[in-house]
Amino acid sequence: MTVAVVQFGGSNCDRDAVRALEHLGIDAERVWHEDGLPEDATGVMLPGGFSYGDYLRAGAMAARSPIMHEVREAAAAGTPVLGVCNGAQVGCESGLTEGAFTTNESARFQCESVHLRVENAGTPWTAAYEEGEVIELPIAHGEGRFEVSEERYETLVEEDRVLFRYCDAEGNVTPEANPNGSRGNVAGIRGESESVGVLMPHPERASLSDLNGSTDGAGVLRGFDRV
Repeated sequence: MTVAVVQFGGSNCDRDAVRALEHLGIDAERVWHEDGLPEDATGVMLPGGFSYGDYLRAGAMAARSPIMHEVREAAAAGTPVLGVCNGAQVGCESGLTEGAFTTNESARFQCESVHLRVENAGTPWTAAYEEGEVIELPIAHGEGRFEVSEERYETLVEEDRVLFRYCDAEGNVTPEANPNGSRGNVAGIRGESESVGVLMPHPERASLSDLNGSTDGAGVLRGFDRV
């Protein structure tokens, strides 16, 4: 397996993503968006950063890059696709998943460690955990608030497409544990296919060692080995 880590102008977590994946024994390579997906790509990761300076809306311009048509086709064919932070914004903007990530309720950039409760352990991205398990990952975003219509939110819940919710250390999902005001404390969701997932926290920054306080993100990245 070779995971193509797509680099847009303004991406800044692509090297981190490649290093974390290779640390876990998963082949990965950076791919410039204008070059298209390599023929041997068996997975796609949309990394964090500030593609095109977040002009218009975070992820909006990158979502219109021609490579995203290839990514959507690959996803429809069952190729695993993971979007992280800006990559999650790109994923939503391109239609890989529902909703949108918009300005934090605080209207400030936030960089901190957060707790997440695993809501659905039956996907490749969450199979390393138990349902209800609490993990710790870092966030670093100014537009991380997940929004979707009430009707669509209810559908996401009914279809068990919420992967993670922000919570406290004991697993309680409360307004106080919500760092950005996301609807329903949602931190990550899957697409119509279980092989497509997006999340705002950074698993690649909690995969190499516990120097940052956690290696809990490794389980998310190992999803590329499970599809």
